[in-house]
Amino acid sequence: MIRPYANSDQEKLVELLRLNTPASFAASEEPDFLEYLAHHSQNYFVVEDAAEIIGCGGFNWFDNGKIARLSWDIIHPAFQGKGIGRELTKFRVEQIKQNPAVRLLYVRTSQLVYPFYQKLGFTLEKTEKDFWAEGFDLYQMKLDII
Repeated sequence: MIRPYANSDQEKLVELLRLNTPASFAASEEPDFLEYLAHHSQNYFVVEDAAEIIGCGGFNWFDNGKIARLSWDIIHPAFQGKGIGRELTKFRVEQIKQNPAVRLLYVRTSQLVYPFYQKLGFTLEKTEKDFWAEGFDLYQMKLDII
């Protein structure tokens, strides 16, 4: 089940982030995640299985709704590779497509995760070494929404 984020989910989501550190996230990213949840989570969602939170991810609008960007995708390590991230991404793309003004969808990820988005049709636009933290490069990818 995918549902909107609630403030009461924060502790469980931080646990998910920590379970994916350092495999997918740098420890130094946790304060950024907390700031995001506090101030930018209007379109943030959690994935539940048997009433347990096993994933989360959101999106944000830019350029008056013409551009959207996926944000903070996190799946519990025990559930990775089972299609949950793909379903969460497809769910958010459908939410984004409800805005007729949107033309582009971006995701900013790392060299560790970018192949996942490639499989979903995103194309690599640029990279930047050590962007997120040392050893965590920026891989900015885009998908045309038509």
